[in-house]
Amino acid sequence: MIDLHTHTIFSDGELLPAELVQRAEALGHQGIAMTDHADMSNLDFVVPRIRAAVEQFNLHHRVQALAGVELTHVPPELIPGLIAQARALGAMIVVVHGQTIVEPVPEGTNWAAIEGGADILAHPGLLTVEEARLAAQKGVALELSARKGHGLGNGRVARLALAHGARLVVNTDAHAPGDLITREQAQRVALGAGLELGDLPSLWEEAQRLLSRGLGQAV
Repeated sequence: MIDLHTHTIFSDGELLPAELVQRAEALGHQGIAMTDHADMSNLDFVVPRIRAAVEQFNLHHRVQALAGVELTHVPPELIPGLIAQARALGAMIVVVHGQTIVEPVPEGTNWAAIEGGADILAHPGLLTVEEARLAAQKGVALELSARKGHGLGNGRVARLALAHGARLVVNTDAHAPGDLITREQAQRVALGAGLELGDLPSLWEEAQRLLSRGLGQAV
């Protein structure tokens, strides 16, 4: 399992980064990304601290960790600049909080995230055909979410991604210990979204690609 969307006490998660990494290791994960919620008010606080911790974790754990961020509820016009700023601060992966159907995310967020070059568009909700096509063109991965509520759009996201050649990943959006899942559970999330067994290797390959690319940025 490679989980590229989780939260720690640096936003609204329950766990210290060290405990999150340890719990991921105990579950046999290959990789874990810490992507705490951020906007212009805390980006420069969160990213450097998680990055510094990750550099230490990866010397002592089998599971490999990425320092990331989830840009959340920011005006769409600001998303491209914040993506660039996050990378400059040391983010190894950038997630954008997509237009989930259970939160009042600003209209245009999905498009701005894809156009702005995010790595992952989380829980895109009522994804459009145009957004799916742009994601395929830009190489932005669309998330199938294991999180209650956010996962309600998974079927639509999976259908449009498959139809238009967009990349997919399964993530937990974990906030608490019980939110972490195994690879077998992630497989059930994907199948429940409408994928077939033959579609699953591409999900694992995409997660591995993003993990490897993020680690390539490590000091």
